Amino acid sequence: MKRDLLIIFAVVLGLVLTTSTLNAHHSFAAQYDVNKPTRIEGTVTKVEWMSPHVYFYVAVEIDGRVVNYGVENGAPNRLFRQGWQPDTLKAGDEVTVDGSLARDGSPLVNASEVTMNGRRLFAGSSNPDDREN
Repeated sequence: MKRDLLIIFAVVLGLVLTTSTLNAHHSFAAQYDVNKPTRIEGTVTKVEWMSPHVYFYVAVEIDGRVVNYGVENGAPNRLFRQGWQPDTLKAGDEVTVDGSLARDGSPLVNASEVTMNGRRLFAGSSNPDDREN
């Protein structure tokens, strides 16, 4: 009886862990719209360098108010191959981000390119139409 409960517990725990991992990773088309290209310019407020995607946040002034955009980049290992390092972006840096907006209208961008101090870096986008990544 105890062995059966242990097996059930292990299976349930495995399903929970797998489900949370799957929810964390998504396809480009599920969240972003290639027909909504955008360019945002602003100040980096936070950087999260972790798997499965590197995120940073940019304070963008729009019509006199500040909107904090989340910017999704590729996986850390892909960004390393593109020339990024964990300290490439820091809070306070001024950036221009080209990418695609979220389908749901939230302030979220899948970056294809980030420009900082005149230096262009490809962002390891998951956009299948982004040929340069």
